[in-house]
Amino acid sequence: MIYVFKTSVRTKIQAKSIKPHIDQILPNAKWNFDLEDCDKILRIDSEENISLPIKNLLKNHNFYCEELE
Repeated sequence: MIYVFKTSVRTKIQAKSIKPHIDQILPNAKWNFDLEDCDKILRIDSEENISLPIKNLLKNHNFYCEELE
């Protein structure tokens, strides 16, 4: 399943800082940030329901995160 989140991650440096944390909670998922998009999209391809863990992870690192439908 593909999950799409609107985030406040603005730079590659910020994305790199959060990468190890996402990899830790989603070791088998494929994911990427689209920082060119106005919503700074985080896309995750995962078989698990990852919505709440991802929202909490980004919020704990002071980033806004909202799942888009």
